[in-house]
Amino acid sequence: MKSVILAGGSGTRLWPLSRDAFPKQFLKIGSEWSLLQQTILRFFRKGFAEDLLIITNSEYYHLVRAQAKAIDPALEERVLVEPERRNTGPAILFAVKYLIDIENVGLDETILITPSDQTMQPESAFIELLPQVDVLAKKDLIVIFGVTPDKPETGYGYLQASFDEKNSIYKVAHFVEKPPLETAKNYLSQGNYLWNSGIFAFTSKTLFMQIEKCSPELKEASLMPYQELQSHFKNLASISFDCAVVERSSEIATLPLALAWSDLGSWDSVFDAMDKDHNHNAKIGNVHAVDTKNSLIYSSKKLISTIGLEDMIIIETDDALFLGKKGESQKVKALVEELKKKQSKEVQEHSTMVRPWGQYSILEIGPRFKVKRIVVNPGQKLSLQLHYHRSEHWVVVTGTAKVTIGEEEKLLHENESVYISKSTLHRLENPGKVPLEMIEVQVGEYTGEDDIVRVEDIYGRRPS
Repeated sequence: MKSVILAGGSGTRLWPLSRDAFPKQFLKIGSEWSLLQQTILRFFRKGFAEDLLIITNSEYYHLVRAQAKAIDPALEERVLVEPERRNTGPAILFAVKYLIDIENVGLDETILITPSDQTMQPESAFIELLPQVDVLAKKDLIVIFGVTPDKPETGYGYLQASFDEKNSIYKVAHFVEKPPLETAKNYLSQGNYLWNSGIFAFTSKTLFMQIEKCSPELKEASLMPYQELQSHFKNLASISFDCAVVERSSEIATLPLALAWSDLGSWDSVFDAMDKDHNHNAKIGNVHAVDTKNSLIYSSKKLISTIGLEDMIIIETDDALFLGKKGESQKVKALVEELKKKQSKEVQEHSTMVRPWGQYSILEIGPRFKVKRIVVNPGQKLSLQLHYHRSEHWVVVTGTAKVTIGEEEKLLHENESVYISKSTLHRLENPGKVPLEMIEVQVGEYTGEDDIVRVEDIYGRRPS
């Protein structure tokens, strides 16, 4: 069985932690591992990296590689980049074509497709079902995991399961997308409705058969070899796998999952998935709560202290503070849309941004200046670049910096500095064995990140 992890989503329902440039699959919420890393660990067997494939887009490629490498260096090469963002339908087809044409995976081998941003406990209950999934998939069925609901949830899609006595399997009668509360209560009482987990399994042969029957949007693309599909990918319809295939097919089986599962699609679902204190509060970070009950409080750095609150959601980051009432967090998406209309930078990027070479944090910004903390990982280097609108001062805090300015190269050590004038080619790299930490002061009429003329880059990023 091959496992394909979808890691290209850009949801904002967990704003202000989740943002366009750093969505929720990369977040570490109450765990040492991100949601993506937890998904990788769910399916990864040491020494069998070839059984796992992670598909993402070019924007998140280096983030995915870095988080996969932290688990096992072999996983760094198991990341596939989709040519364009075209939703899960084209992405899944692209990954399957890659496995068949490039890695010679047989048409009868089962392929499991999973999102990268879910939690489940105990995971053993899910893993134990995989042999049964393999058997069903080889019967020309698309298998979808349905989670047994424990409450009326309006944030999840549902599927209706009916038992096929002739074949002794559960078939899916129909799908419902995020019903209203009264309908969800009715589904819970009926007992034959399950949450749609978005985890699928099928053989490639079955996938192509169902696309031919059900999906005119993907039919022509499914007949293309991988290289041709790659060049035509941008012309494909942007459509989800559910809409393109699953909801139109009559060959869908489901396996009920009885476990604690969440797609963490809202702050309320994060609260439900977390451990609580004696006042039923879920707390992360530097939090001191007095006479506070049934609340989620997340602190990234600052001390958050509360008195007399109840049923609250409080999320603090370097540059944003979100306060909301529990039960209302599904509205965060609408809030983010309003902020986007106002072109608020806080919905796009964090003040700390991860890059292939390390990361930087914006410490202060004002008219004609910006101050950054830059961390370059051992053996890594920034692109060879120049700026038209700003000069830069670099001061080494820890580690050793190799600096290129024009034709000159020099080494800088702790408490040493260098100046780079406007329009001068320069590069920063870390030749040492420990992280290089620097303070950068930019001065000029414009200090935006798009004032970077990238001449050479070892990570293959496009010239700016």
